[in-house]
Amino acid sequence: MARDAYDAVIVGAGPNGLAAAITLASAGRRALVVEARATPGGGCRSAELTLPGFVHDPCAAIHPLGVASPYFRTLPLARHGLAWIDPPTPLVHLLDDGRAVRLERSIAETAAQFGADAEAYRDLVEPFVERFDALLPMILGPLRWPAEPLLLARFGLHGLRSMQGLARRFADEPARALLAGIAGHAMVPLDAPGTAAFALVLTLAAHAVGWPLARGGSQAIIDALVAHLRELGGELELNHDVAHISELPPARAYLFDVSPRRLATIAAGRLPPSYLRRLGRFRYGPGVYKLDWALRAPIPWRDPACARAGTVHLSGSLATVSDAIVRVHRGEVAAEPFVLLAQPSLFDAGRAPPGMHTAWAYCHVPHGSAIDVGSRIEAHIERFAPGFRDVVLARSARNAVDIARYNPNYVGGDINGGLADLQQLFFRPLVRADPYTTPAPDIFLCSSSTPPGGGVHGMCGHACARSVLARVLA
Repeated sequence: MARDAYDAVIVGAGPNGLAAAITLASAGRRALVVEARATPGGGCRSAELTLPGFVHDPCAAIHPLGVASPYFRTLPLARHGLAWIDPPTPLVHLLDDGRAVRLERSIAETAAQFGADAEAYRDLVEPFVERFDALLPMILGPLRWPAEPLLLARFGLHGLRSMQGLARRFADEPARALLAGIAGHAMVPLDAPGTAAFALVLTLAAHAVGWPLARGGSQAIIDALVAHLRELGGELELNHDVAHISELPPARAYLFDVSPRRLATIAAGRLPPSYLRRLGRFRYGPGVYKLDWALRAPIPWRDPACARAGTVHLSGSLATVSDAIVRVHRGEVAAEPFVLLAQPSLFDAGRAPPGMHTAWAYCHVPHGSAIDVGSRIEAHIERFAPGFRDVVLARSARNAVDIARYNPNYVGGDINGGLADLQQLFFRPLVRADPYTTPAPDIFLCSSSTPPGGGVHGMCGHACARSVLARVLA
């Protein structure tokens, strides 16, 4: 590596590392991004995991917070080739009896399914969907005085509740189950405070901006970010796995798009032992087991509504989803796990050869588990799509250990960058006035282990870079 001096060196070329570098380069600072792998992207890549010509997203694939990101929206990513594709229906949640509950772009169409609960659903979501562009920047960031305190306070009255508590406003199962499945993305037991916020944010996003996928694969998001970074004069170096900060060229600031555990290793000797001990107490959440399939035909869903949806949740009532998540935290996996599935090639034909398709699904598993639950996932899909196994040409399976090996930021297979309970939702990785700082004035953390947490939105990196600009590069 050249030993030129930089204003900032960023370790890790995931969405947050690249967002941090672009923020700094946009301010006229000289920024270098160093990435361990041969391609940038972190948890936002695309690859032929099964057969030639079948493009899969190994990790992040559906991007409501990507298209809605207050920071990404300021960047000319479309000029660099990024195009979003909106499935007609963002999400279908399948109940135990096979009924499909649809989360449509239209609030009215969604509410119409809920009978006596229709008005309660509209009253919950409409005020926030109407103010979504004002609300989201206050949610996707560190704790600070909000631009619109009354709006955020109103959201907090609902969002700081548990999902179980929020569900009490509904009399029947469809609305409860739909929101429970969305809250399940947090991988936190649904009786925990703050789990309602996950259900609300992603539900509001579905109505406001959709749950889109990136044309050609999630790598297109990264390719656009890299192109813009280079346009601004930023630099990217690949194939350099940084073992220690001393390997990096001189810089006024170092930003790390890595896990707290990895930061403790890379910055050994630069951070005080007391801080490292506190960092070691950062808690990671459950892992995931993921399957990617090459298919000879679309998934043969029993209910045709599923074929309109980019994402399908399998399945069940609020109680069923809640039980599956609690079991994972107990070190178990339910016989019929809560399965999250996406079928991008139905809406992006370039993901597979003509007439063929791709799909993926994952379920939550205990942290660091090597358990193989592939047969359970496929049996669960077969229940709602008889003949599914007959259309499978090839599969790629990864357990939580494999996921962590693929992306070391996913400690124990935790794709959210750390347990997203109420404490670690706002204070991650530690309780600090500025969560991106460390005791070393030139060392910063910009990964999803900082606010606002997991997701392809770049907000962790952007907020960290703003902190760097204010504290070091003013």
